Amino acid sequence: MADTFVVVSKIKKVVKEAGFRTGMDYVTSLSAKVEGIIKESIEKVKTAGNKKTLGSEDL
Repeated sequence: MADTFVVVSKIKKVVKEAGFRTGMDYVTSLSAKVEGIIKESIEKVKTAGNKKTLGSEDL
């Protein structure tokens, strides 16, 4: 299994409070999306080449 980039218990809590249940495939897919966003931000900063810190502007 790949790394998890989200806090599963926090996701499950929000979903449960809304009256639903969370499938593990949902958590896995969400984590993959977050990983993709992180990688895109890194590439954006690499291309700009002028900083080493990712900020909200890099999303």
